[in-house]
Amino acid sequence: MALSNRRTALRTLAAGAVGAATSSIWVESLSALARQQAHTHAAQAAIAAPKWAPRVLNAKQNEAVIALTELLIPETDTPGAKAARVNRFIDAVLHAAAPTDRDAFLRGLAWMDERSRTLFKKDFVGASAADRTALLTTLSSDTNDAAEDRVGVQFFRAVKSMTIDGYYTSEIGLRQELGDSGQLFLAQFAGCDHPEHQG
Repeated sequence: MALSNRRTALRTLAAGAVGAATSSIWVESLSALARQQAHTHAAQAAIAAPKWAPRVLNAKQNEAVIALTELLIPETDTPGAKAARVNRFIDAVLHAAAPTDRDAFLRGLAWMDERSRTLFKKDFVGASAADRTALLTTLSSDTNDAAEDRVGVQFFRAVKSMTIDGYYTSEIGLRQELGDSGQLFLAQFAGCDHPEHQG
């Protein structure tokens, strides 16, 4: 995909990231928190930590978030969400979120596995790329009002919004995707130098 086409597609994705009229309150809350956290020193330091470990997601959940975000912003002629460590950003947002919002996100993540097992006999991560894409395509449809997909549709809106914010405030998103000098949002992308944030 040409860079200009990718940027256009992602702008369209961002514009529809959260449909306020149809999104649950937890989706709106997490999306707003992601926008806020994207520009904080603490969030960027947590993402860049050399000995990073998730504070909310377990190993399986983290793997699923990596797979989901990479499907949303895949590697093309520029690195994708995985390289930008968007999973770390999402974990940081969930850590800062209200417990009810965090729990709703985790329920949505579990729903993805359940739905994938129903449709493809495998967890989301274990499903083929084509099957994962098919599931996300169903969830992203503006006309999907199926009762059995309601949890997944809301979850998809939340993870899509969080992915966009995490990607476009990362060094990769700013410098390589947008061509910014690195000064647009943050003075630098180096890890935090406060002693209490080391390790």
